[in-house]
Parts: sequence; structure tokens; C-alpha cells
Amino acid sequence: MVQQRPDRRPLIAAVLAIAWLGSLAGVWLGAERHAAPKLPQVTAQLDAAQDELRRWRSQAEQLAQREATLSRSDQISRAANKEVQGELAEREEEISDLRANLAFYERLVGATGQPKGLSVHSARFDAESGGSWRYQIVLTQSLNKGAISRGRLHFTVEGVRHGKLATISWDELHQRSSAPPQDYSFRYFQQLNGSVMLPADFTPQRVRVSLDGGDVAVEQTLGWQLGAT
Repeated sequence: MVQQRPDRRPLIAAVLAIAWLGSLAGVWLGAERHAAPKLPQVTAQLDAAQDELRRWRSQAEQLAQREATLSRSDQISRAANKEVQGELAEREEEISDLRANLAFYERLVGATGQPKGLSVHSARFDAESGGSWRYQIVLTQSLNKGAISRGRLHFTVEGVRHGKLATISWDELHQRSSAPPQDYSFRYFQQLNGSVMLPADFTPQRVRVSLDGGDVAVEQTLGWQLGAT
């Protein structure tokens, strides 16, 4: 009778498993001992890097905001400077007009000129696009110094139409009925401007200007003159 030996393979397997687990534990402990001393240092470096990143982002935002503010301030300065330059140009133009008006009045009523009451100094016309005519009528008075002349003006144009003498009324010149006269108010002189229409088959020759100043009425006929010079 043969006696069977005990099966030792389970025991060997258990020993090998225990040995493998022991080796893993040894590796883990060795790795932990090796890395653990450096872990706080790495964490501190990471925190410092994050803090530095936050500071750079804050500085970048501040610089961007400052750039936007400076850009807006520059735009405002440019706009203000442009506005000032425009106002200066307007003032210079006004001064130039005043000087021209003063020179005109000095020529009109010079020291040797005789004082005159309300009158029409000139009436000139310029052709415009579309068939209209731009008029410039100058009124003067030097008799009552300091007094203001007020009233209303209208005029008719006399000429030739279809080979016959014809007169174009104030209403026809404005192409509407009951066209209101033009107001005037001045101390020494005033230039009145406006636009009127003349028939295409009409040749102008004279302008009859009527002034109604309440207690003063003036009517003058002047030759048709071209050009506001």
C-alpha cells in the first residue's frame, strides 16, 4: 500500500503571495520616504507660482484699463480741440464780416457824404441752379443817426416778355399768392437776401423796390445788375 504525500502547492502559493505583497509594501514605503520630503517644497512652489500668476493678471487688467482711459481722454481732447478750432474760425469769419461791413459803410456814407434818409443803395442778382435768381438788396439811412429803421420790403421786376413790356409781381416771383414781404430792421444799413423765380421767356431790365416803414414809404427803380460785387 502506497502512502500519499501531502500537497504543498497551496502553501507555496501562499508564501509566494505573501512575499509579493511584502515587496510591494517595501517599494511603497521606499517611494514615500523618497518623495515625502520634497512634497511640501513642490506644493509651496506651486502656490507661489499661482500667486505670481494672479499678480500678473491683475497688473494686466490695470494696464488695459489705464490704456482705455488714456485712449478715451485722448479722444475727448481731440474733440475739444476741434471744437475750439471751429469756434475760432467762426469768430475770425465774423470779425472779417464786421470789418467788411464797416469798410462798406464808410464808403457808403463817408465824411464828405450828405446824410440821406431811408433808401435803396443797390439791388443785384445772381443766377442759381434750377432757374432761380439770388438777390442782394442793400438799404441805408444816415439822416437819423442812432434811429432804427423798421419795415417791410417787396419788389417787382420789369422787362420784356414775348416782345412786349411786362412786370413780374412779388407773388409771381415767389410762385405763390399773398407772398409776405421781407422784413428789415437796421440802424445804418442792412443787406437783404433771398431767391426768386423769373419766367424763362422773360428778359429783366429794371427792379422796382418798395419800402413800407409805417410813417415812411419809399419806392425806387434801379437797373437790373448782375453779380453781388
